Amino acid sequence: MPNWKAKVTICQGDITDEDCHVIVNAANEDLRRGGGVCGAIHMVAGPELEEACDDIGGCPTGEAVMTDAFDLPCKKVIHAVGPIYGGGAGQEEASLLESCYLESMNLCAAEGFSSIAFPGISTGTYGYPLEEACQIALESVKLGLEENPEITDVRMVCFTLGDLDQYERIFGEME
Repeated sequence: MPNWKAKVTICQGDITDEDCHVIVNAANEDLRRGGGVCGAIHMVAGPELEEACDDIGGCPTGEAVMTDAFDLPCKKVIHAVGPIYGGGAGQEEASLLESCYLESMNLCAAEGFSSIAFPGISTGTYGYPLEEACQIALESVKLGLEENPEITDVRMVCFTLGDLDQYERIFGEME
């Protein structure tokens, strides 16, 4: 793919501030309000987001579902359920994490959107080692852009400076 990197931005910030078509929530299988990114997204979106998630009823690990964004500046929220590191999935953990990114990008494109912002899925309370998670995330985004060329803006939104440094290092090493 010619210059996939031109479509990717790595930044530090609060994903709830991203003014793009879609932001991704690092969700749990019950789609319940949690801590970290999930809690922040629910807090800014308002109680309607929780109601929309309740209506869906849940989402298996490695998959993603979409809701309206309500009070967020984006149009939609994709809820991607990452694996709990060491949670019993074993060798499947990397495949499940990759699936979160690919499913999110496929859903974004299928709904006609061209910009998407990701947090670090599974790197918080789910304990996925940051370096490995960053590598999987960026490789998945590269593949997702090959499959969905209509997506023109992918943002990797890092909450901490340490996350930003890791993403930038791995991104710089990729072709």
